Amino acid sequence: MTQKLYYEDQYIKEFTAAVISCDESKRGYEVILDKTAFFPEGGGQPGDTGYIGESEVIDTVERGEDVVHICREKVSGEVECKLDFEKRFANMQQHTGEHIFSGVLHAMCGLDNVGFHMGESSITVDFNGIVTAEQLEKIEKLSNEAVYANIPVKSIYPSKEELENYDYRSKKEIEGQVRLTSVEGIDLCACCGTHVAFTGEVGIIKVISVMNYKQGVRITLQIGRKALEDYCEKNKSVHEISALLKAKTNEITQAVERVQAQLQEVRYKNSQLKKELFELKAKNFEGKQCCVFDDGGNADDARVFSDLLADKVEVAAVFSGDDENGYKYAVTSRNTDLRAVGKELNSACNGRGGGKPEMIQGSVAATREEIEKFWNGINL
Repeated sequence: MTQKLYYEDQYIKEFTAAVISCDESKRGYEVILDKTAFFPEGGGQPGDTGYIGESEVIDTVERGEDVVHICREKVSGEVECKLDFEKRFANMQQHTGEHIFSGVLHAMCGLDNVGFHMGESSITVDFNGIVTAEQLEKIEKLSNEAVYANIPVKSIYPSKEELENYDYRSKKEIEGQVRLTSVEGIDLCACCGTHVAFTGEVGIIKVISVMNYKQGVRITLQIGRKALEDYCEKNKSVHEISALLKAKTNEITQAVERVQAQLQEVRYKNSQLKKELFELKAKNFEGKQCCVFDDGGNADDARVFSDLLADKVEVAAVFSGDDENGYKYAVTSRNTDLRAVGKELNSACNGRGGGKPEMIQGSVAATREEIEKFWNGINL
């Protein structure tokens, strides 16, 4: 049984231990020490990393009563161990922040945290019900006020009899000794993870996104150092966009709206000019069928042009695009069922698409030469 130093002092960065076993595995070497400050993956929190001697610890997992360190190289004897404490502390911030947020949400909405995952850049928390935007705004505010209050975060190990007197959150029934993490007045939850000593160390709790998930919601949070990194990245982007739009940072939304309106107007004028051009080109066609290539065009161009051409010929096919990126196509006829032609075209030219008897649309991954060869060989 490994002595778990991370429960005795969650701020240990370095320690000395004895290697009990070191067995080679698919992931590297599985090392068990007589004691460890490396927290093993569990409760939604990832395992710690760092070094045991000169060997890098890439993961830490729990196996029964033992903590197994996944190392890149073999180790033995007495070893000096060092945690990647920057990563560990970020995990502590996030885990405590999640407890605060879940506790506040539970008190306000009566919902339970039914899922928790701590990722590389953010955490997600699942709740078994719907949370409104107004509630979420208030929950975020109250959560951060709990951070500012710098409340002590304590671990409690009650007896089975004492446990019956506690009103605590828990995702599942726990056998044996239960460890409760307490943030007085905010949250009391069964938890095996590592936490900061005071809520003030959490830094900040920020809601990033909310989505419906199963019968409830999944909320993405940025907490602590991760929240700062996210803010710095987004602040940089805001200033870059501000410079591009020549607008103040607090006015970039309006600036983007203006650009969008201008772009929409330009697109409309462009489509009108294209239609006029297509009308002029269509005057030069007559006969049973035609196959036209509109270099650099798009699916809308193909549809509009083929519809105009269908007034001049029995079957009009337009392919917009180029050999490198493939072609969008539209084939139109006023009196011929084109669905069979579409199937032949897709089969011969690596295409996909379909439509109604009078018009088929889709795309092909073929060259102009291959398309022309197919079109010249069909009988309509």
